[in-house]
Amino acid sequence: MNLRQALYMKTIAEKGGITAAAKQLYISQPSLSQMLRQIEEEAGVPLFDRSSLSFRPTYAGERYLHAASVLLNTNEILENELREIRGEERGRLRLGISMLRSAQLLPCILPEFASRFPKVEVSLQEAGSAKLEQLLQEGSVDMALASTEPNNPLLEYRLLQKERIGILAGPASPLAQRFPPGTAISLKETENGRFVALKAGHSVRVIQDRLFQEHGLHPGFFLETDNMETAQQIALRCGCYLLCPDSYLPSGAPFYPLDGYESRRHFYACLRKKEHVPQYAEALLYLIVQHTSEGAALLNAEK
Repeated sequence: MNLRQALYMKTIAEKGGITAAAKQLYISQPSLSQMLRQIEEEAGVPLFDRSSLSFRPTYAGERYLHAASVLLNTNEILENELREIRGEERGRLRLGISMLRSAQLLPCILPEFASRFPKVEVSLQEAGSAKLEQLLQEGSVDMALASTEPNNPLLEYRLLQKERIGILAGPASPLAQRFPPGTAISLKETENGRFVALKAGHSVRVIQDRLFQEHGLHPGFFLETDNMETAQQIALRCGCYLLCPDSYLPSGAPFYPLDGYESRRHFYACLRKKEHVPQYAEALLYLIVQHTSEGAALLNAEK
C-alpha cells in the first residue's frame, strides 16, 4: 500500500461509493474503479461489499482501512515534523561541553531555552576542551563550548567569555603566606611548591606544560585528576598550587594572575566553518552570552 492507495480507499469508504469518492478526489470514476479492482486483486479478497447502494467494507476491507489510516496519520505526523525541522522549531542539538561548565551554565540557561524551543532535543557530550574540538571535527557534536586557544583553521571560534590564567593557591601554601590574593606573580614564585594538575586532554594542561617548559620548571606533582572542581578543592585543602583560569574560581579562593602572561585561552563556542547554524543553536549561544558578565559586555558593545 502506498499513500495514494491509502487515501483513495479511505475516501471510498467515507463517501460510500466510487462516484462520490472520485468527485472528492478530482479523478475520473473509471480510473478510481480500476485502481480499486487492482488493489482487490493484489489483496486476493473483496475489500468492499457492493450488494447494497452504499459500499461497505468487508472484514478484510476493515483491516485494510485500519492500516491505511495508520499510514496516513504517520505520514501527516512526519510532514508536520519535517515542516517544523525546516522552520528550525524542532531539531536536535548535540552539545559538547566540559563537566564543570555544564554544571555552571546549563541549569541556568536550559529552562529558558526549553521554554522557547520545547521541540528541540539537547544531547550532551561532556569532555575536556581539547577532546571537545576533536569531537566537533569528527562530527560527533554540532557545537562545542570549550575553553581553548583558537588554533584550528577548520573551526569558527565565537568568544563567549575572556579568561585570565593564574595560580590557585591553598591558604597554607608558601605563595598565599607571602602575597595577598590578586597579586600578579611570576611562575618562578611557585618553584618550591607542589602542584595539582589536570590530566592530558584538558587545554589547561597544555598551557601548564608549555609554561613549565618555557620557565625551565620541574615542579613536584601531588596528584592528577580529570575534574577541575576536585583539583581546586585538593589544592586549597592540601596547600598546593593549581594552574587554572579565573572563571573557575571557588568563592574567596586565593588566586594570583601570571605577571606578563597574555592568555589566548578563552571560553569559546566552537563551530565547523561554513556550516549552517540553526536558530535554536544561535539562541542557546545568546543565552550563554547573556549569562556571563563578560558576555553581557560583548552584547552591549555590539549594540
